[in-house]
Amino acid sequence: MNSNWTSGPYLMDSKGLFAGIFHSMAENPGLLKAVDFLNIWGLILAGAGLIAGLFTRAAIWGGIALLSMYFLSHPALINASYAIPSEGSYLFVNKNLIELIALAVVLVFPTWKEIGLDGIIFRKKNSH
Repeated sequence: MNSNWTSGPYLMDSKGLFAGIFHSMAENPGLLKAVDFLNIWGLILAGAGLIAGLFTRAAIWGGIALLSMYFLSHPALINASYAIPSEGSYLFVNKNLIELIALAVVLVFPTWKEIGLDGIIFRKKNSH
């Protein structure tokens, strides 16, 4: 809802093996604008798809992609301090990694074929 929001400071705060990639994204204005657009709409579409149970497989893969990028840009490293405060003290595992694993479990056990809007679509498709 904030028209002035940008992921630039978050990307510049990146640490670890892939920090250079995230820093270069933040330093390129055109690329940063694309990253902001993809981040906002990726979150909206993945979240809406998971909540509604519609296009669930695509929503899961979108969520996994976003969470992977969040984890790689701000890995849970010993003695790494970030400008954005964390919810606790992490050692290699943080909430982004846990959420990513949870999405992978939902992908492996396709319950969306039974519930949500995808469940309705699969039942209709299989009944014909």
